[in-house]
Amino acid sequence: MISFIWFLIIGGILGWLAGVILGKDVPGGIIGNIIAGIVGSWIGSMVLGNWGWKVSDFYVFPALIGAIVLIFIVSIILKTMRKAT
Repeated sequence: MISFIWFLIIGGILGWLAGVILGKDVPGGIIGNIIAGIVGSWIGSMVLGNWGWKVSDFYVFPALIGAIVLIFIVSIILKTMRKAT
């Protein structure tokens, strides 16, 4: 149970940090940060592999890069959808 809580906390921090680096808010607030961090971690590890620091099942650098890419893509999609409506 404790490892799951750490998983959520680290995922949220990585999602928040990716949003700060890009200067964009993650839709959904804290839940959006957690989702962006977890999904970004998965994307980053699939594309970049597992390297760097490991914190609670997250390899920090690939996870952060994956979260940045994910937030960037989501922001482009949301911007396009706002223009279309």
